[in-house]
Amino acid sequence: MVETILSSPFVKEIVLPFLLVFALVFAILQKSEILGKGKKQVDAIVALVVGLLVIAVGSATNIITGLMPILAVGLVVLLVFFLLWGFAFKSELEVPNAIKWTIGVIAAIAVIVGVLYFTGSWDYLKDLVGGGASSIVTNVVFIVLIVIAVVVVVAFGGKTETTK
Repeated sequence: MVETILSSPFVKEIVLPFLLVFALVFAILQKSEILGKGKKQVDAIVALVVGLLVIAVGSATNIITGLMPILAVGLVVLLVFFLLWGFAFKSELEVPNAIKWTIGVIAAIAVIVGVLYFTGSWDYLKDLVGGGASSIVTNVVFIVLIVIAVVVVVAFGGKTETTK
């Protein structure tokens, strides 16, 4: 396998964690103005020291490099969900709220199933339920049908008035 500069241990364990911590601390100091208003130089020096201290401690760097892939995957999952959610709620068409919520719930279910499938947790969950694939599919179809029925009744069932 070809090793690039970004996959070298120096970059992964020193440069990238330092840049991340430096940028975060600097941004927090700038936004909060804890050290004074308009004190960019002081904020930069403090951020530099904190960044250097973090890379000096190996266990802190290991924690940061261990959490970043989880953060990246989580952000991608949220991006997919918000794209699907935005499709349901930011539509230019006049769509009833019940249908918007139904699309939103379906989007959430699709994202959850996608995460379970691509992480390999779907097989574990299937084994945990214990019924095999056929009973899970049956249960999912049954639940989807119930949700669709409830949405249809709530969305399109008009109000009935009783007269005396």
